[in-house]
Amino acid sequence: MCGFVGFTDVKNDSNKIIKSMADKIIHRGPDSYGYHTDGDIALGFRRLSIIDITESGDQPIYNEDKTKVLMFNGEIYNYKEIRSDLQSKGHDFKTNTDSETVLHGYEEYGAAILNKLRGMFAFVIWDIHEKQLFGARDFFGIKPFYYAKMGKAFIFGSEIKSFLAHPDFKKELNEAALENYLTFQYSPTEETFFKNVYKLPASHYFIYQDGQMSVKRYRSISFEPDNKPSINEWTDRISDTFKNSVKAHKVADVEVGSFLSSGVDSSYVAAEADVDKTFTVGFGEDERYNEIGYAKEFSGYIKKENISKVITKEEYWAALPKVQYHMDEPLADPSCIALYFVCNKAAEYVKVVLSGEGADEIFGGYNVYREPLSGGAYNSLPRFVKRTVGTAAAVLPQRRGVNFLVRKGRDIEERFIGNAFIFTEKERKALLKNKTSAPPPTEITKPFYAQVKGSDDVTKMQYLDLHLWMTGDILLKADKMSMANSLELRVPFLDKEVMALAEKIPVKHRIAAGTTKYALRQAALRACPPETAGKKKLGFPVPIRVWLKEEDSYRIVKNCFTSKTAEQFFNTAELVKLIDLHKAGKTDNSRKIWTVFMFLVWYDVYFG
Repeated sequence: MCGFVGFTDVKNDSNKIIKSMADKIIHRGPDSYGYHTDGDIALGFRRLSIIDITESGDQPIYNEDKTKVLMFNGEIYNYKEIRSDLQSKGHDFKTNTDSETVLHGYEEYGAAILNKLRGMFAFVIWDIHEKQLFGARDFFGIKPFYYAKMGKAFIFGSEIKSFLAHPDFKKELNEAALENYLTFQYSPTEETFFKNVYKLPASHYFIYQDGQMSVKRYRSISFEPDNKPSINEWTDRISDTFKNSVKAHKVADVEVGSFLSSGVDSSYVAAEADVDKTFTVGFGEDERYNEIGYAKEFSGYIKKENISKVITKEEYWAALPKVQYHMDEPLADPSCIALYFVCNKAAEYVKVVLSGEGADEIFGGYNVYREPLSGGAYNSLPRFVKRTVGTAAAVLPQRRGVNFLVRKGRDIEERFIGNAFIFTEKERKALLKNKTSAPPPTEITKPFYAQVKGSDDVTKMQYLDLHLWMTGDILLKADKMSMANSLELRVPFLDKEVMALAEKIPVKHRIAAGTTKYALRQAALRACPPETAGKKKLGFPVPIRVWLKEEDSYRIVKNCFTSKTAEQFFNTAELVKLIDLHKAGKTDNSRKIWTVFMFLVWYDVYFG
């Protein structure tokens, strides 16, 4: 695992600039570094050695005649098969790395190499003769890729913070991103919190030449359910495919560990991976917030060592600025900080860990996915009847039965924007001082829903989460928190073969028997005890709801909410009302409070 930076429009001091940029991301690769500069481009690299850990695996990597140069971040799990194919076609390899297969694969197949790769990646290949830059990001968006056009310079890399070292980079806040963030709790579009800085979408590649950039998608997710196989057949297929994926994800020349919570996903990974060590964090002794007891018990069951850490409240709060610095953009997911600590603990022992991200999105694991199937006979009423009743119910005081009628009176495209829905459009506009160009939340989700028009509602929800929530929140924090600790995090559920299988599993085997990701749980039963395979989805529990009622935390946040920084962007009286009502126990505003607070912490780090 590594990180890279680069820019065009080279200057007299390009060597100094590219080194400064690469030094900004030294945490992504403390083992070695490398640079390439010519009259047109400067490239920098930081390496965390995992495969071919000798110096021969350092980057940049050149092709045989040194007309193309590669900078690569990620892992290719089927690189040996690709390497063998390319050698049979006459390609000469100078290293034993997986990354060199990408370079020769591009020479042989062009952009078509992307669909042959099994792994996670973001990379660039510079053609010295054609003066053309080719870059790509993996199918799921596991590895990040950012770019910006500043003056004549095209700047790109693994993390935005590296751009700050470029003399042409103009640091400006994108307030439209702030308004979107208040609803989603992350930045949901290709824009970032920095004006004119963008993310390359997952499953896309680009070509940059003569000052022009073209971006194209190379692969799409396509749910095509197959109703013929029985649940037992699906269980067999999932078990076999996942075993194969875990085996592929363990390929390394260093020790591999595994994260472990109380959930089925990480437990299934740890059980199949047969690693020596598992890693867990928790808060205090309350079992709602501490999964260490379970993790140690399960580690005993699979006969592995569990290494754990109890995060104190003081440690958690003290880490917030550092975490938001490493995130590049604000993220209001409280589990992000817990993930930082478990990565920090694991990095004391190993360089690579396996984790369970992605299982919920591709197998249908979130509890909210049961919602379209709830309601019994009410669901069979004509759409216009449900809409009429829902419209009438919307003017009544909110309570459980009323909320049900309102929800059922709206189409899934109207009521679901993803796993997080923090501030409504009306609420965020009342909170913000400045008008922005941010679109309504449904305008952001609309293109994704259009791609699965005609599918069932559960599939629509999964498809949306795969493209927004998973990439914008789950995978973003996984990459940034692991890399902040010079640790490589691998996600065997997010594998092209596993996804190809999951695309065919019908809803009746995803949501069944009163639970979610039913077929996956049946497969997990072959490696885990029933109480683990059947455990309800909890997420990564963090006690911010409790902490924000305590005087010390309340004071920290309230002072922040009444600061000059807060006054730039928010109607601070509304912010104070949120925190005061929460402390008084009248309303649980913890998610809303945390969303605003994390932005303000991030802003002080980058703009304060």
